[in-house]
Amino acid sequence: YENLQLLGRLHGLSRAAATRRADDLLAAFDLTRSAGRPVGGYSGGMRRRLDIGASLIATPDLLFLDEPTTGLDPRSRTQVWELVRRIAAAGTTVLLTTQYLEEADQLAERIAVIDNGRIAAEGTSAQLKSRVGSATLHLRLLDGAQRPQALRILTDTLPGTAQPAADPLALTVLLATRPDATDVGRLVGNAMTRLADAGVGIADLSLGRPSLDEAFLALTDRQAANDLEGANA
Repeated sequence: YENLQLLGRLHGLSRAAATRRADDLLAAFDLTRSAGRPVGGYSGGMRRRLDIGASLIATPDLLFLDEPTTGLDPRSRTQVWELVRRIAAAGTTVLLTTQYLEEADQLAERIAVIDNGRIAAEGTSAQLKSRVGSATLHLRLLDGAQRPQALRILTDTLPGTAQPAADPLALTVLLATRPDATDVGRLVGNAMTRLADAGVGIADLSLGRPSLDEAFLALTDRQAANDLEGANA
Protein backbone atom coordinates (compact mmCIF):
# COMPACT_ATOMS: atom_id res chain seq x y z
CA TYR A 1 0.00 0.00 0.00
CA GLU A 2 2.74 2.44 0.97
CA ASN A 3 4.68 1.60 -2.21
CA LEU A 4 1.76 2.67 -4.38
CA GLN A 5 1.14 5.79 -2.32
CA LEU A 6 4.80 6.78 -2.63
CA LEU A 7 4.79 6.28 -6.39
CA GLY A 8 1.66 8.39 -6.64
CA ARG A 9 3.33 11.21 -4.74
CA LEU A 10 6.44 10.93 -6.95
CA HIS A 11 4.17 11.33 -9.98
CA GLY A 12 2.87 14.60 -8.58
CA LEU A 13 -0.41 13.43 -7.07
CA SER A 14 -1.64 15.00 -3.86
CA ARG A 15 -1.64 12.83 -0.74
CA ALA A 16 -5.40 12.28 -1.02
CA ALA A 17 -5.23 11.54 -4.75
CA ALA A 18 -2.31 9.13 -4.27
CA THR A 19 -4.27 7.29 -1.57
CA ARG A 20 -7.36 7.03 -3.79
CA ARG A 21 -5.28 5.78 -6.72
CA ALA A 22 -3.57 3.17 -4.53
CA ASP A 23 -6.95 1.99 -3.25
CA ASP A 24 -8.31 1.74 -6.79
CA LEU A 25 -5.33 -0.25 -8.07
CA LEU A 26 -5.27 -2.63 -5.12
CA ALA A 27 -8.97 -3.34 -5.64
CA ALA A 28 -8.57 -3.74 -9.41
CA PHE A 29 -5.71 -6.22 -8.99
CA ASP A 30 -7.34 -8.12 -6.10
CA LEU A 31 -4.70 -7.08 -3.56
CA THR A 32 -6.83 -5.13 -1.07
CA ARG A 33 -6.79 -7.85 1.59
CA SER A 34 -2.99 -8.03 1.38
CA ALA A 35 -2.41 -4.26 1.29
CA GLY A 36 -0.99 -4.11 4.81
CA ARG A 37 1.40 -7.03 4.41
CA PRO A 38 5.11 -6.58 3.62
CA VAL A 39 5.80 -7.17 -0.07
CA GLY A 40 8.45 -9.71 0.92
CA GLY A 41 5.64 -12.05 1.96
CA TYR A 42 3.81 -11.84 -1.37
CA SER A 43 3.72 -14.77 -3.79
CA GLY A 44 5.29 -14.41 -7.24
CA GLY A 45 1.92 -13.75 -8.85
CA MET A 46 1.01 -11.10 -6.26
CA ARG A 47 4.33 -9.33 -6.77
CA ARG A 48 3.84 -9.33 -10.52
CA ARG A 49 0.37 -7.83 -10.15
CA LEU A 50 1.76 -5.19 -7.80
CA ASP A 51 4.52 -4.37 -10.32
CA ILE A 52 1.94 -3.88 -13.07
CA GLY A 53 -0.25 -1.83 -10.74
CA ALA A 54 2.69 0.41 -9.88
CA SER A 55 3.27 1.09 -13.57
CA LEU A 56 -0.34 2.28 -13.90
CA ILE A 57 -0.19 4.95 -11.21
CA ALA A 58 -0.07 7.67 -13.86
CA THR A 59 -2.48 5.93 -16.32
CA PRO A 60 0.03 5.77 -19.21
CA ASP A 61 -0.92 5.82 -22.88
CA LEU A 62 1.79 3.22 -23.58
CA LEU A 63 2.84 0.42 -21.22
CA PHE A 64 5.89 -1.81 -21.76
CA LEU A 65 5.72 -5.26 -20.14
CA ASP A 66 8.88 -7.36 -20.42
CA GLU A 67 8.00 -11.05 -19.99
CA PRO A 68 5.49 -10.33 -17.19
CA THR A 69 4.56 -13.98 -16.56
CA THR A 70 7.99 -15.61 -16.54
CA GLY A 71 8.27 -18.02 -13.62
CA LEU A 72 4.60 -17.83 -12.65
CA ASP A 73 2.36 -20.84 -12.05
CA PRO A 74 -0.59 -21.34 -14.45
CA ARG A 75 -3.13 -19.71 -12.11
CA SER A 76 -1.02 -16.59 -11.58
CA ARG A 77 -0.24 -16.41 -15.29
CA THR A 78 -3.95 -16.45 -16.12
CA GLN A 79 -4.56 -13.65 -13.61
CA VAL A 80 -1.86 -11.50 -15.23
CA TRP A 81 -3.37 -12.19 -18.66
CA GLU A 82 -6.71 -10.92 -17.43
CA LEU A 83 -5.05 -7.78 -16.06
CA VAL A 84 -3.36 -7.10 -19.40
CA ARG A 85 -6.69 -7.50 -21.21
CA ARG A 86 -8.36 -5.04 -18.84
CA ILE A 87 -5.53 -2.52 -19.24
CA ALA A 88 -5.77 -2.70 -23.03
CA ALA A 89 -9.57 -2.48 -22.94
CA ALA A 90 -9.26 0.72 -20.89
CA GLY A 91 -7.34 2.37 -23.73
CA THR A 92 -3.68 1.81 -22.86
CA THR A 93 -1.49 0.45 -25.65
CA VAL A 94 0.51 -2.50 -24.31
CA LEU A 95 3.83 -3.59 -25.82
CA LEU A 96 4.54 -7.02 -24.34
CA THR A 97 7.57 -9.24 -24.86
CA THR A 98 7.25 -12.94 -24.16
CA GLN A 99 8.81 -16.31 -24.89
CA TYR A 100 5.45 -18.01 -24.36
CA LEU A 101 3.77 -18.16 -27.76
CA GLU A 102 0.47 -19.19 -26.17
CA GLU A 103 0.61 -15.89 -24.29
CA ALA A 104 1.10 -13.94 -27.51
CA ASP A 105 -1.74 -15.91 -29.10
CA GLN A 106 -4.05 -15.10 -26.19
CA LEU A 107 -3.27 -11.41 -25.76
CA ALA A 108 -1.83 -9.76 -28.85
CA GLU A 109 -3.72 -7.98 -31.60
CA ARG A 110 -0.49 -7.90 -33.60
CA ILE A 111 2.62 -10.03 -33.16
CA ALA A 112 6.21 -9.43 -34.25
CA VAL A 113 8.35 -12.57 -34.42
CA ILE A 114 11.97 -11.72 -33.60
CA ASP A 115 14.80 -14.02 -34.68
CA ASN A 116 18.47 -13.20 -34.11
CA GLY A 117 17.58 -9.63 -33.18
CA ARG A 118 15.53 -8.91 -36.31
CA ILE A 119 11.81 -9.02 -37.07
CA ALA A 120 11.27 -12.20 -39.09
CA ALA A 121 7.51 -11.77 -39.50
CA GLU A 122 4.70 -9.52 -38.33
CA GLY A 123 0.91 -9.70 -38.33
CA THR A 124 -2.06 -11.01 -36.42
CA SER A 125 -1.95 -14.50 -34.96
CA ALA A 126 -4.24 -15.78 -37.72
CA GLN A 127 -2.10 -14.17 -40.43
CA LEU A 128 1.11 -15.70 -39.10
CA LYS A 129 -0.48 -19.15 -38.86
CA SER A 130 -1.92 -18.93 -42.36
CA ARG A 131 1.55 -18.25 -43.77
CA VAL A 132 2.73 -21.74 -42.78
CA GLY A 133 -0.35 -23.79 -43.68
CA SER A 134 -4.09 -24.17 -43.51
CA ALA A 135 -4.17 -27.18 -41.17
CA THR A 136 -1.88 -29.36 -39.08
CA LEU A 137 -1.96 -33.15 -38.88
CA HIS A 138 -0.42 -34.72 -35.77
CA LEU A 139 0.37 -38.44 -35.81
CA ARG A 140 1.68 -40.79 -33.16
CA LEU A 141 3.06 -44.11 -34.36
CA LEU A 142 3.05 -47.51 -32.68
CA ASP A 143 6.68 -48.08 -33.65
CA GLY A 144 9.24 -45.26 -33.76
CA ALA A 145 11.41 -47.27 -36.15
CA GLN A 146 8.74 -46.69 -38.81
CA ARG A 147 8.91 -42.90 -38.58
CA PRO A 148 11.28 -42.37 -41.55
CA GLN A 149 8.99 -44.52 -43.71
CA ALA A 150 5.91 -42.63 -42.48
CA LEU A 151 7.58 -39.30 -43.25
CA ARG A 152 8.30 -40.39 -46.82
CA ILE A 153 4.73 -41.55 -47.39
CA LEU A 154 3.20 -38.39 -45.93
CA THR A 155 5.54 -36.19 -47.96
CA ASP A 156 4.47 -38.03 -51.13
CA THR A 157 0.73 -37.96 -50.43
CA LEU A 158 0.04 -34.65 -48.66
CA PRO A 159 0.57 -31.07 -49.94
CA GLY A 160 2.71 -29.79 -47.13
CA THR A 161 5.76 -30.26 -44.95
CA ALA A 162 6.09 -33.45 -42.90
CA GLN A 163 8.51 -33.23 -39.99
CA PRO A 164 9.38 -35.23 -36.88
CA ALA A 165 8.38 -34.02 -33.42
CA ALA A 166 10.42 -34.20 -30.22
CA ASP A 167 8.54 -37.36 -29.25
CA PRO A 168 10.30 -40.21 -31.14
CA LEU A 169 6.90 -41.72 -31.98
CA ALA A 170 5.33 -38.49 -33.24
CA LEU A 171 5.38 -36.43 -36.43
CA THR A 172 3.55 -33.41 -37.80
CA VAL A 173 2.40 -32.33 -41.25
CA LEU A 174 1.72 -28.67 -42.03
CA LEU A 175 -0.77 -28.70 -44.91
CA ALA A 176 0.32 -26.00 -47.32
CA THR A 177 -2.88 -25.71 -49.36
CA ARG A 178 -6.23 -24.25 -48.39
CA PRO A 179 -8.61 -27.16 -48.94
CA ASP A 180 -12.15 -27.17 -47.64
CA ALA A 181 -13.27 -29.67 -45.01
CA THR A 182 -14.14 -32.31 -47.62
CA ASP A 183 -10.73 -32.02 -49.26
CA VAL A 184 -8.97 -32.29 -45.91
CA GLY A 185 -10.83 -35.50 -45.11
CA ARG A 186 -10.04 -36.94 -48.54
CA LEU A 187 -6.36 -36.01 -48.34
CA VAL A 188 -5.87 -37.35 -44.83
CA GLY A 189 -7.92 -40.47 -45.58
CA ASN A 190 -5.76 -41.21 -48.60
CA ALA A 191 -2.60 -40.73 -46.55
CA MET A 192 -3.87 -43.06 -43.82
CA THR A 193 -4.68 -45.71 -46.43
CA ARG A 194 -1.16 -45.46 -47.83
CA LEU A 195 0.32 -45.83 -44.34
CA ALA A 196 -1.88 -48.84 -43.58
CA ASP A 197 -0.95 -50.49 -46.89
CA ALA A 198 2.71 -50.04 -45.97
CA GLY A 199 2.15 -51.64 -42.57
CA VAL A 200 2.77 -48.44 -40.59
CA GLY A 201 0.79 -48.59 -37.34
CA ILE A 202 -0.92 -45.41 -36.10
CA ALA A 203 -1.65 -45.06 -32.38
CA ASP A 204 -3.32 -41.66 -32.55
CA LEU A 205 -3.99 -38.77 -34.92
CA SER A 206 -5.51 -35.30 -34.72
CA LEU A 207 -6.21 -32.57 -37.24
CA GLY A 208 -6.43 -28.86 -36.44
CA ARG A 209 -5.15 -25.40 -37.27
CA PRO A 210 -1.42 -24.66 -37.04
CA SER A 211 -0.30 -23.44 -33.63
CA LEU A 212 1.72 -20.28 -33.15
CA ASP A 213 4.63 -22.46 -32.01
CA GLU A 214 4.57 -24.25 -35.37
CA ALA A 215 4.30 -20.93 -37.18
CA PHE A 216 7.29 -19.58 -35.24
CA LEU A 217 9.48 -22.56 -36.14
CA ALA A 218 8.51 -22.34 -39.81
CA LEU A 219 8.85 -18.57 -40.06
CA THR A 220 12.28 -18.49 -38.45
CA ASP A 221 13.45 -21.36 -40.65
CA ARG A 222 14.73 -23.41 -37.75
CA GLN A 223 16.25 -26.77 -38.57
CA ALA A 224 15.86 -28.19 -35.07
CA ALA A 225 13.39 -30.86 -36.17
CA ASN A 226 15.67 -32.10 -38.95
CA ASP A 227 18.65 -32.13 -36.59
CA LEU A 228 16.63 -34.12 -34.06
CA GLU A 229 15.62 -36.66 -36.69
CA GLY A 230 19.26 -37.09 -37.70
CA ALA A 231 20.28 -37.59 -34.08
CA ASN A 232 17.59 -40.25 -33.57
CA ALA A 233 18.34 -42.09 -36.81
